[in-house]
Amino acid sequence: MDTTGGSSASASAVRLPDALRGLVLSCHPGPSCAVTALIAVLAVSSGMQGPRCALVASAVLAGQLSVGWSNDAFDARRDADAHRPGKPVARGTVSRGTVWCAASAALLLCVALSLACGAAAGAAHLTGVGAAWAYNLRLKATALSWLPYAIGFAALPCLVALSLPGGAGPAWWVVSAGALLGVAAHLGDVLPDIEDDLRAGVRGLPQRWGPARTRLLLPLPLVAATAVLVFGPPGGPGGPGVVALASVALCGAVVTATGARPRRDGTWRKAALAGTVAVASADVALLVTRGAGLA
Repeated sequence: MDTTGGSSASASAVRLPDALRGLVLSCHPGPSCAVTALIAVLAVSSGMQGPRCALVASAVLAGQLSVGWSNDAFDARRDADAHRPGKPVARGTVSRGTVWCAASAALLLCVALSLACGAAAGAAHLTGVGAAWAYNLRLKATALSWLPYAIGFAALPCLVALSLPGGAGPAWWVVSAGALLGVAAHLGDVLPDIEDDLRAGVRGLPQRWGPARTRLLLPLPLVAATAVLVFGPPGGPGGPGVVALASVALCGAVVTATGARPRRDGTWRKAALAGTVAVASADVALLVTRGAGLA
């Protein structure tokens, strides 16, 4: 009996699930699923029918997968040098080439699905996906690091609005709120890793500001996005909108005050990120309730 062949087969059987697990984890599954779910809910709240909703959500998911995989593939060496946990490509769980292939395949699928939503809708979504790829490949280390996030988040409601029957353009307040939330997402996402990024030579806008200034400025786009969602739609803000805006402003003030004297254990960073998630959740709820007036 050839025990060598049996050992190789056994090793391959072990490596394959690890590689698949690494491929799943390297696509940034949390943000990818969250963004896809948000757009699906937004599409439903805007009155879009089931099959069309599924097409739009599939296009968004494919785009998010391509962005997540390209990010981890491109940053693999930097992540390894920084010893960042949760990075399968940097740990060697899945090869960089495999992840690049997955990113490319997802991008091609995204192009096909986006254009199936309509020429204008597809162009809007692909502009956002292209901006995200530009961030991964170049803009991440420049003072324009915030711009791809703004474009990418603004493109998502455009995809939904332009995919509706009649293909009317999205309302200005939806696009503006999306862009502001994108800027806030960038600041919140980068905040925990600013020191590691600086050591690696990454000098995006938050890195140039530094962690203290980034923390202080983080609430501004969040409050601004909420204000746009409250006062932008026709018909007045309404009581719930005013309460939401006041709550977001208070949350931003608490986050700022909590980090006034940063502690070594990173408590201020945790507070900043928790506040960002809370405010973003409130904004998402406002956006969904305004779904019927999206276009």
